[in-house]
Amino acid sequence: MADHSIVAVFGSMNMDLSVACERMPRAGETVGGSGFITNAGGKGANQAVAAARMGAHTCMIGAVGRDTFGDVLVAGLQDAGVGVEFVTRLDGVETGTATIIRCESDSRIVLSPGANHALAGEDVARALRRLVADELDGDAREIAPAAGSVFIAQGECDLMATAAALSCAHELGFYTIFNPAPACDLPAGAWPAVDLVCPNETECQALTSVLPTDDASCAAALEALLAKGASAAVITLGGAGSVTLGDDGEPLRMSALSSTVVDTTAAGDTFIGALAAARLEGLPLFECMIAGARASAVTVSRLGAQQSIPTRAEVEHWFG
Repeated sequence: MADHSIVAVFGSMNMDLSVACERMPRAGETVGGSGFITNAGGKGANQAVAAARMGAHTCMIGAVGRDTFGDVLVAGLQDAGVGVEFVTRLDGVETGTATIIRCESDSRIVLSPGANHALAGEDVARALRRLVADELDGDAREIAPAAGSVFIAQGECDLMATAAALSCAHELGFYTIFNPAPACDLPAGAWPAVDLVCPNETECQALTSVLPTDDASCAAALEALLAKGASAAVITLGGAGSVTLGDDGEPLRMSALSSTVVDTTAAGDTFIGALAAARLEGLPLFECMIAGARASAVTVSRLGAQQSIPTRAEVEHWFG
């Protein structure tokens, strides 16, 4: 790992509020609930925690309100070893929340982005430039000062800010990863700044109109993602693992690893965070996919979001 290398994550930070009920209430109806739980979440925060627990020097760029939920989310990141210098605390705007009603056959979610949409592209770019300067600590490198570092962005923050952040990170020399979740498309001019795009199968279909299932459709979907301008693409396929294009242009699959599935909430975020940590170590893409598969196999065996994400030692113990 390079002396100054870091995983920088620009993304969402949410407090998840979840309650169980026997059936969904009808319009105007109140039903009894049970099992109320709160979880630290947000795709950006989850991915940052995953990278940090894999041993990567990691920092979060994002925003929360100056409220109790914000306090909890920032403390959770710090406990996981994620740097929070570039997490902005805002007055007059609430921390993002996801309110989840779950029953045996259904779940419904209301997402309130709150502070997650407060940062503009220039805010993120300023943080990235400061981060690079701080990491270099006077070791001037005029070309690609962040070479060896990784930048991750998703779709839960303002899309124009995300596009601008990816462009700035790419210019600084970061290896950029874009996770288009929930499904979203970048402006055409931003795609060449994406070194790796990593959607799941439904997000991939939204971006390419191709649902990746067999080898032929996976190849078509991956080629369509590359045609947008990204340098590489990985599609996660849930229980079917993940897939990229090999050097021969044919689909190269990483199978999901055996695990007793308890909760898949943070599986995708764990995959991306672990993949980024492996990339920070200079591993080739397929080996990064293996690292993601190993970490996410442990995650799905546990309940919850961030609390289900394993450490590197736990992954190594799990797989021997």
